[in-house]
Amino acid sequence: MMSGGNYTTIDSQKVSGSVPSVPDPGHTTVKFTESNLQTFPPSATQGKISGGSNPPRDADDTFSGHGNGSTDEPQSGGWLHKFTVGAYKPFFDVDTSDVVERLKESLFPFRGTFTEKTADKPDLYGPFWICTTLIFVAASIGTFVTYIAHKWKKQEWNYDINLVTWSAGVFYGYVTIVPLALYVVLKYFSAPSGLVQLFCLYGYSLFVFIPALVPNLSVVPVEIFRWVIAGVAGFMSATFVALNLKAHINSAGERSILIIASIFLLQLALAVVLKLYIFNVKV
Repeated sequence: MMSGGNYTTIDSQKVSGSVPSVPDPGHTTVKFTESNLQTFPPSATQGKISGGSNPPRDADDTFSGHGNGSTDEPQSGGWLHKFTVGAYKPFFDVDTSDVVERLKESLFPFRGTFTEKTADKPDLYGPFWICTTLIFVAASIGTFVTYIAHKWKKQEWNYDINLVTWSAGVFYGYVTIVPLALYVVLKYFSAPSGLVQLFCLYGYSLFVFIPALVPNLSVVPVEIFRWVIAGVAGFMSATFVALNLKAHINSAGERSILIIASIFLLQLALAVVLKLYIFNVKV
């Protein structure tokens, strides 16, 4: 052991159990490998949520795709989706208050504001039940009147199924074929209209025939009065359709008058057919 100044040095070789001295390694360079850790927030290209980035592809877009009417990717199934129930579900999602308001609107044909009020949300619920109600009322009242008349005269009565088939064919067929044909015509004359909106318009135009159907089948015994009731209902229905399509069809140019007149006369022809074959119960 040696001492020098204020320090004392112990010889490491003479100390029992001492730790061997470690030679001076000199300058050692420490190298760090590049980390694989991701920074937060990650970049938008990785499909993660970040400020200003789009949601991932597997995100639930059930509600985000209906706000603006478009989606980033086409719906699965393509045109086959049109043959599924889900494709038409939005057109039956309507409140009772909306249906009642549209029924009232159909009874005031000179307003001509039906297409404007239903442009954002046309429905098929009202037209379906209007046609179904007309079929049921025509069949039930017609059958009841003939039954009572035959019993009063003590005659044999047989149920006539033709009244149901005729009614279903006329009402369902009219609100399907006529709007579809008009859709093609308007598209040809460069004045296209929404097909569902045409179905909606023509369906509600038949509502006026429901109150006209009851007196034609049972209440009014005079034939001339029955024709007047059927004529008034047909005129209201034809005016309702023509005035609501007039502003739109005017863009077709010179042929617009011919198209509007054809729509009006076709609706009147429907009233005549209903009076002759459905609103006419013979005993």
